Amino acid sequence: MKLRKVTAASAVVLALAVSVTACGGDKKDDASGGGKKIKIGIKFDQPGLGLKQPDGSFSGFDVDVATYVAKQLGYQPNQIEWVETKSADRENALQRGDVKFIAATYSITDERKQKVDFAGPYLLAHQDLLVKKDSKITKGTDLNSKKLCSVTGSTSAQNVQKTIAPKANLRPLSGYSECVAGLQSGAVDALTTDDSILAGFAAQDKYKGQFKLTGLKLSNENYGIGVKKGDSATVDKINKALEQMVSDKSWDKAVKDNFGPAGYKNEAAPKIGDIVK
Repeated sequence: MKLRKVTAASAVVLALAVSVTACGGDKKDDASGGGKKIKIGIKFDQPGLGLKQPDGSFSGFDVDVATYVAKQLGYQPNQIEWVETKSADRENALQRGDVKFIAATYSITDERKQKVDFAGPYLLAHQDLLVKKDSKITKGTDLNSKKLCSVTGSTSAQNVQKTIAPKANLRPLSGYSECVAGLQSGAVDALTTDDSILAGFAAQDKYKGQFKLTGLKLSNENYGIGVKKGDSATVDKINKALEQMVSDKSWDKAVKDNFGPAGYKNEAAPKIGDIVK
C-alpha cells in the first residue's frame, strides 16, 4: 500500500509538470497574433513620439503606430510590453531578439539596412529649426552669429554650420529637454533636429504657443519600423498593417493628435514599401 501511494503521488506531480509545461508553451511572442505578449521597442523620452508618462502609460505618434500595427497582428494594447530602445542600441536589440519590432524615430539608411530589415516608411520627417514664436530667424543664414543648440553627439548642428551658417555658434547640451529650456530662457536662439521631434516638444502643454518651426526641410528622414534581419514575413505583415492605417485615416488622426498643437506641417503619408528594399 505504501508503495502504491508513492507511485500515485508521483503520477500527480508528473501530471502537474506536464500541465505547467503546456501552459508555458502557449506564451508565444510572434507576429502571427494569438500570443500572450509582444515586445515592441520605442523611445521613452520623446514627447509627441515615444514618451513614458509619470503614471507608467505611453504616448506619442510612434506609440500609436506601433499599437495599431500590433492590433493588426492580433495583439491588444494590454498584450504589448514596451521596451526602451535608445538610438545606439536599436540594431543590437533586434539582433538579440529583445523586441519583435522597433518604432522609434528610426530613419531608414543604407548602412542600417545592412543590419536590420525595415517595414514602412510610415513618416517622412525633415531636419528643421525650432525658434521662439516672435523670432526673426526664418532662413538658415539667419543663424550666423546665433546660438544653435542640439544634443551632444548629434550631427544636426554641425550639418547646419557646414552647409548654410558657417558662423553659427554651436551649443551642444545633453538632451532635447535642456535645449528647449535654453530656448525658452533665451540662452540659445534655435534648436535643430528632426521636425517631428521638435513638434513633439513644442506641442507639450507647458510650451504651447511659445515656439514655431521654420519649415526649412534641411534633410529627408524616412522613419521605418525595424525588424530583425531576414524576418521578411513580419515585414510583409507590418507593411499591410501600415497600409490599412493610412487607408482608414487612423494615420491622419495620429498625426493630428500628437503634432497638431505645434502647427506641424507634415508630409503626406509616404508610400509603404518605398525605399526600403
